[in-house]
Amino acid sequence: MKTRDEFVVQKQSAWSELDSLLVRDRLDGSDLSRLSALYRAVCSDLMAARAAGFGTDLLGHLDGLAARAHAVLYGHGRRRWQTGLGLLLSDFPRKLRESAPFMLAAALLFFVPFALGLASTLLSPKFAETVLPPAALEEMAEMYSKSVSEGRESGTNATMAGFYVMNNVGIAFRCFATGILFGVGSIFFLVYNGLVIGTVVGHVTAVGHGQNILAFICGHSAYELGAIVISGAAGLRLGWSLIATGNLTRLGSLRVAALGTVPLIAGAAGMLLIAAAVEAFWSPSSIPYPVKYAFGGASLVTVFSFWAFAARGTRRRDHEKPSHVTLEDPA
Repeated sequence: MKTRDEFVVQKQSAWSELDSLLVRDRLDGSDLSRLSALYRAVCSDLMAARAAGFGTDLLGHLDGLAARAHAVLYGHGRRRWQTGLGLLLSDFPRKLRESAPFMLAAALLFFVPFALGLASTLLSPKFAETVLPPAALEEMAEMYSKSVSEGRESGTNATMAGFYVMNNVGIAFRCFATGILFGVGSIFFLVYNGLVIGTVVGHVTAVGHGQNILAFICGHSAYELGAIVISGAAGLRLGWSLIATGNLTRLGSLRVAALGTVPLIAGAAGMLLIAAAVEAFWSPSSIPYPVKYAFGGASLVTVFSFWAFAARGTRRRDHEKPSHVTLEDPA
């Protein structure tokens, strides 16, 4: 049975960490995950201290700490959803940079098969038939056989926008959700989609319609493919949380990782909506090819600049040192 002093010494650092989180101006997904864990811990400590009869000053302090954490944790969640723009413009790019190892892994898993499918099909057109059925390849070749500069009816554009949203969201969702299978599902869908997309581009180019498909995809590919990679990275993060659990149970580790992926998924969803709008209304338009290529280049620069630099100037106010418990005067 621990004495009161031993109990305080053992728990002090966690209480101080919780207090330091509670005085911050802004909390991102990882902060909220940690706050949630510390809140549960302090509630457990409060019950233990009450059962041991460690004194009203300690009980009062822990009770107040738990009450503050509860108010920030649950009140904060409602405010965050009311300020979704902040989630997209601030939390999303920060969380993206924090997830750099997963982003790099997802990018390699997608773009290496993409390059393999593209190069192999250009070198040997028969390779495409090992990836997709001949009928599907013929359909793709026919789709891009005509110059997109001829344009498309506006009513068709609106219909296709809905189709693109559903299709792109389906791909991204599979890359993310299957990460719960220890990351294996995310790995499979990243590799599969990269190979298929690269093979399609290679096949259409090999049959002589490369300029048409490039003009069509260049405007929205930065948003669409970027969102797929981000979704895959979020899935890999889920899978890794089941492998490297730290001091948590697998379920607890998964819950923390899932909360941390919220900004990533929100950002990917926003990018998919942009991609669908561009793909439906801009990509099939009669705008000259050079203008479309320039727009595609600008989109690529915009996406990478946002990922790299957005919200870097946003800083949370942190006290130099976390406050410590004053047992003699908990107020």
